[in-house]
Amino acid sequence: MRQHLEGVHHVSVSVPDIAVARRFYIDLLGAEEVFTGQWEPGNAWIDAIVGLEGSAAKSFMARLKNIHIEVFEYTSPKSPPQDPTRPVNLNGYTHIGFQVDDIQAVYERMVEAGLTFNTPPDLTVISTDENGGKRGHAATYGRDFFGNLFEIMEIHPNDSIPPL
Repeated sequence: MRQHLEGVHHVSVSVPDIAVARRFYIDLLGAEEVFTGQWEPGNAWIDAIVGLEGSAAKSFMARLKNIHIEVFEYTSPKSPPQDPTRPVNLNGYTHIGFQVDDIQAVYERMVEAGLTFNTPPDLTVISTDENGGKRGHAATYGRDFFGNLFEIMEIHPNDSIPPL
């Protein structure tokens, strides 16, 4: 049977403040905003797609190298407050992983912006040979301005995690 999947186009997140989300995805991660939109209550077509009645939202989509992130701030129905410390072991989507070329620099920039991490990245797991070639991978989990978990990863040739 022919498989029609061409790849993962985007992931999406609902946030309580779209302007703050832009700070994370565009200002800190360097994503390129490619679309903005919004709709008011009474759009039956969108209500059918999202499975909500009377929905309204502001949104933007941004390109993060090989994938897009779609961000929504629903103004109707309003979301109850999210648990900013939701543990990663709960069923459902747990985090989004971002491959970076310098994990320490990204980590420091995000901490300076006020984000928190479970632990600093362990750079001892990346080795450098006499020619400057690197092997291994380092990673750490952090939380965005709303408490959503994300992972930053620096990946070089290794035996377990494939790079992009």
